[in-house]
Amino acid sequence: MNKEQQLRDILNERILIIDGAMGTMIQRYKLTEADYRGERFKDYPSDLKGNNDLLVLTQPQIVKEIHKEYLDAGADILETNTFNAQAISLADYDMQSLAYEMNVAAAKLAREAVDEYMQQHPGSRKFVAGAIGPMNKTLSLSPDVNDPGYRAVTFDEIADAYTEQIKGLVDGGVDILLLETIFDTLNAKAAIYAINTYFQQTGKERLPLMISGTITDASGRTLSGQTLEAFYISVMHAEPISIGLNCSLGGNEMRPYIEELSELATCYISCYPNAGLPNAMGEYDEHPKMTAEIVKDFAEQGWVNIVGGCCGTTPDHIREIAKAVKDITPRKLEQTEAAATV
Repeated sequence: MNKEQQLRDILNERILIIDGAMGTMIQRYKLTEADYRGERFKDYPSDLKGNNDLLVLTQPQIVKEIHKEYLDAGADILETNTFNAQAISLADYDMQSLAYEMNVAAAKLAREAVDEYMQQHPGSRKFVAGAIGPMNKTLSLSPDVNDPGYRAVTFDEIADAYTEQIKGLVDGGVDILLLETIFDTLNAKAAIYAINTYFQQTGKERLPLMISGTITDASGRTLSGQTLEAFYISVMHAEPISIGLNCSLGGNEMRPYIEELSELATCYISCYPNAGLPNAMGEYDEHPKMTAEIVKDFAEQGWVNIVGGCCGTTPDHIREIAKAVKDITPRKLEQTEAAATV
């Protein structure tokens, strides 16, 4: 049985739990510049603190420890620590050449954590999702307010960077590809193109694709200006196993958009909000039980199939979310009239 069918079988039975924030957990370790560098990069010419993806090479035991905490909390799907691990974003640290290596290492770490957990808990089924972030350059918006037609990157450059990341994730052993925190659908289309091309050219078995966008404010639009319905229509040709929303908003603010998406989508729905909105210090104050109650309401309304947490969430949030939705029936795949006209 292939990975997609395994996932579908479970999704038809129950709501799956995706893990919480990696960055929030890394912050708890209060790592120094030297910690980020490790022995291998101790003389590297660029500052490396903040390059969380690099930790799969310099502090792999920390990344694996975080993965194991999320598994113990009830996560069914672990995200690799690769949110910015492609050449274009890594250029900020002059580490473009490490993109492939980072993705392989990150996938292997998550794979090890999952395999060890399943060995210790016979009969359990856990999955590794290769996290593909939105990138720090955008195809739809100019970085120069005085030159709205200017672009800092081309479609081909973005597709090439994503292709290298995808190859690393697949070679490292992921079960799922997760295209997440999408604020520019054109970047996402470059990633989808890269995914399609990669599997066509390699002949490898296609992995299930999860797509998750982000609504940036109360306008109900992505940063590049699309409504939720327009975003959905723009990416559904990729035939994802799920589509959903994550980041930017807390669960309360995300509610109307998850409801709208549940009426549109003919695939499964994912939802992993932030732990509320950040306070004046940029920290998240929403307690695990509060987040869990909000997500539980989405589940009781019949809107979701995959739930978890984004910025500010911890294993405690995931544990409470998992308990809250444990006995709730997942959203059924019923083709709505709106979706049928797409």
